[in-house]
Amino acid sequence: MPKLRVASFAISVDGYGAGPNQSLENPLGVGGEELHKWFFPTQTFQKNVLGKNEGTTGIDNDFAIRGFENLGAWILGRNMFAPIRGEWKDESWKGWWGDNPPYHVPVFVLTNHARKPIEMEGGTTFYFVTDGIHTALERAFDAAKGKDVRLGGGVNVIRQYLKEKLIDEIHLVVSPTLLGSGENLFVSIDIRSLGYVCTEHTRSENATHLIIEKRN
Repeated sequence: MPKLRVASFAISVDGYGAGPNQSLENPLGVGGEELHKWFFPTQTFQKNVLGKNEGTTGIDNDFAIRGFENLGAWILGRNMFAPIRGEWKDESWKGWWGDNPPYHVPVFVLTNHARKPIEMEGGTTFYFVTDGIHTALERAFDAAKGKDVRLGGGVNVIRQYLKEKLIDEIHLVVSPTLLGSGENLFVSIDIRSLGYVCTEHTRSENATHLIIEKRN
């Protein structure tokens, strides 16, 4: 049965999945890049995001590969697509990733402001969903045609789906850094009472990888 999955989502030791003050200069928030030092050197990042035939292998890359397996669609929050707030001032902004984003499947962007779909190179089309997380999930599963849907974030979007117990599996990466402020993933959420359990944990030189699954 197709799943809604979170994969390769990094948090700090103190639970923050993004730093404060996201901007064009700091797309992950101030200090947020520290969370992803485990991912940047991997073959998966170098190939899928930068288009290079290089990078590290090992535990971190193995988990990164798993995150891209059997995917038919993605869901993203507005902040994961753009640093722009409010109404779209124009339609020139088409994401952080250039003409060929690393998704290669339909991507559904949650937003309060309507916008026409954007077809990109490599099979990625961005669709903008204005009527909530359930509609986005329904459309994503339809587009995925029997494959899984990956929930890319950010923190607020994952929290919304988590509270509704709609996420089937979370691959969480705890990076050895402290942010002190930003967006905290689990604050005021009793994930255990929602029926989630940790089923796998593996430590690499750069991070600790956790698999959390919904059991009821």
